[in-house]
Amino acid sequence: MGVASKVLLILVTILLPPVGVYIVAGCGADLLINICLTLLGYIPGHIHAFYLEYVYYERKESARQGRFTATRAPGVYSERVQSGGNGYGTVVQPVN
Repeated sequence: MGVASKVLLILVTILLPPVGVYIVAGCGADLLINICLTLLGYIPGHIHAFYLEYVYYERKESARQGRFTATRAPGVYSERVQSGGNGYGTVVQPVN
């Protein structure tokens, strides 16, 4: 994702935290947790959403640099976020 995409994601997350979580983590436990936190109060939903986005982009950058993070981030249930989006999808990568 480019800088413009990241800025757009941040703006969407500021307005509606569950939508930002859905974009990064998809539909799953993290989205349900964020919806509940947003209903309990607007600020907890933001904290959770920005935490997920931070973990996602941190893991994505680590993978790009060739570093692998073996430990799981606490409070993150989405494999897509845990892996930084690597290995996500159904397309098999060619073997060289």
